[in-house]
Formats: sequence, C-alpha cells, structure tokens
Amino acid sequence: MADALTPRHDPDARGFASDNYAGVHPEVLAALAAANGGHQVAYGEDVYTEAVREIFRTHFGPEAETHLVFNGTGANVVALQAMTERWDAVICAESAHVHVDECGAPERVGGLKLLTVATPDGKLTPELIDRQAYGFDDVHRARPAVVSVAQPTELGTLYTAGELAALCDHAHRLGMTVHVDGARLPNAAAALGLPFRAFTTDAGVDVLTFGGTKNGLMFGEAVVVLNPRAARGVPYLRKASMQLASKSRFAAAQFEALLGGDLWLRSAAHANAMAARLAAAVGALPGLRLTQKTEVNAVFAVLPPDVTARLLKRFRFYVWDERTGEVRWMTSFDTTPADIAEFAAAIAGELAGGTGA
Repeated sequence: MADALTPRHDPDARGFASDNYAGVHPEVLAALAAANGGHQVAYGEDVYTEAVREIFRTHFGPEAETHLVFNGTGANVVALQAMTERWDAVICAESAHVHVDECGAPERVGGLKLLTVATPDGKLTPELIDRQAYGFDDVHRARPAVVSVAQPTELGTLYTAGELAALCDHAHRLGMTVHVDGARLPNAAAALGLPFRAFTTDAGVDVLTFGGTKNGLMFGEAVVVLNPRAARGVPYLRKASMQLASKSRFAAAQFEALLGGDLWLRSAAHANAMAARLAAAVGALPGLRLTQKTEVNAVFAVLPPDVTARLLKRFRFYVWDERTGEVRWMTSFDTTPADIAEFAAAIAGELAGGTGA
C-alpha cells in the first residue's frame, strides 16, 4: 500500500490550463492547521467565520454581508436566486461562465432564464444590455431583473471602475440590479491598482461572488451582498442549494489568511505578471496571434492546430475555440519565470517546425 504522505504526482510540475490546477498556498495551509485544534460551533457560528465577515466589510464597506460557500457555481446560483423572482431573467454576455461553464445550473437549480448578448471581448455595455432589456411588463417574456458581469471576464478582459459605474447606473435606471462574478476578483484589483470597493460597492454593484479557489485556497468562495435591498434569503438558499459547510471555520480560516493581509494582492499580482511575461515572450512570434488584451492572468492566442496538438503532448492547457484554433493559457500564484521561459521556448520551437526543446 502506498504511503499516504508520498505524492502521487511530480510536485514540481506546473502547466497553463487553469489556476484551479495550482495547489494550496503555504500560508493558507498554515492557517488551516492553526484552525484545526479543538471544537468550534458548526454551520458558520464559529469565531473564524465571524472574523472573516468583518474582514470582508473592511474591503467592501460596512453593509457587506458575507456568506461562505463551497464553489463558484454554487455561489453564482445562490446569488442570482436571491436577486430574482421565479419569473425573472438574467442578462449576461454570451461568453459568461454562468452561461457556458456551469452545466445549466442557473437554469436547472436556480430556475432562471439567461438572456445572452454577443460581445467581442466578453464585456457588456449599457448599449449591449439594451438588446435584452425590454418586455418588463410582457407576461409572455421572462422579466429582465439582473445584469450579471464577470470581473475579469471569461476572456481575461477588465472593466474599469468607470465602466462598471456606468453599467450599474444604467441597470438601476431600468429597475434592474447588478451581479458580479468575481471568481478572479483579486486579479482584477491587482491589475487596476484599486481596492475592491472602488470598482464594486462604490460603482453600484449590488451582489458579487468572490473567488478563493483560483487564488490559492483549498476550497471556498463567498456570496457578498453589498446592497441588502437587492437580495433576499441568502442563508436559506445557501442551505437549500447544498452550499452550507458544517465545518465553516476551515473555509473562513483560508479567507482570513487571504484577505486579512496582503496575500491576495501578492498572489494575484504575481499571476498577472507571469501572464504578461508570457504574452510578451510569444506575442511577436510568426504564426501566433494574441486575440485578447492580456490584462490579468490569462493569455488567449490562435495557433495552427498541428502546433497546438504537439504542445498538448507536453503541457496542459485548454483549446478555447476548436473552430478558430484559439487557446487559453492561465498562470497562477506559483507560476515561475522558469516555467514561462520553458513554455515560450517550446511554443517558438513548435512554430518553427517542431524544433523546440
């Protein structure tokens, strides 16, 4: 029988498929160990969860109400359910994670209608919202009630604080509320050089989901209600959606390590810098075209299919669009300059005819 303490993989191996592939940040592991002794009240009534609620308020404002959940899909479904009635709909980008990567959970579990809008860069604008923001009093059409955007978007692009403020103002004027999918919100804040509040609470965002897993946590995300009037029944919906952890202190201890100091900023800024380094290293290579601005920790590019096939034998990453040959490369808190140099050299070699090391 294998020793349980012996890794079953090469602990020095890293790829570019997703920041979900990365391990747990050592400072987060240390926080988990520190929280492990003795007994604490279950289901979120522990001292760690209460401390984290206060930490979120320091980042998002005194009205922020934080509810920890297991995963991002659960966070989005709980948040959107709390913001809608049974007959309501959610406007989102055609490329939004809630639309293409959650196995229909908003529809199946949340009972929501998603009204999608095609965008060139994953970003909604007031004008694009208007393509679906109609029929509010038409009993034959699901009523548009929420605008859901991701920050950063699924294509790695960013909304400025001003763009989000304009979007929120437009949605509110139409009687709708705004949800932000913040699975990589620390990466957005690091790239913008702004505190979280500047482009969420102060911009008029009503509810957001805050990602932990992609930022060095073992598990855990959060539903953060910024406008209490915009969401109802989150504690009940969280339980009914199977997102209430009994040992909540372990989710909370991780968030305390992430947000109680500057770990979130150090990790996100590093991941962003590694993506920028990769884009700079390969952006001018003949036969490769970057398809989106590299603003956070994602690089999107189009490669010849045979080059992609050869690279995939050596490195993990995702083909984003089979039709166009677009691929996505993600960097993480633990990506190193040596990782970037090795991968960039391999890409250059394959593009030159398979001569990469």
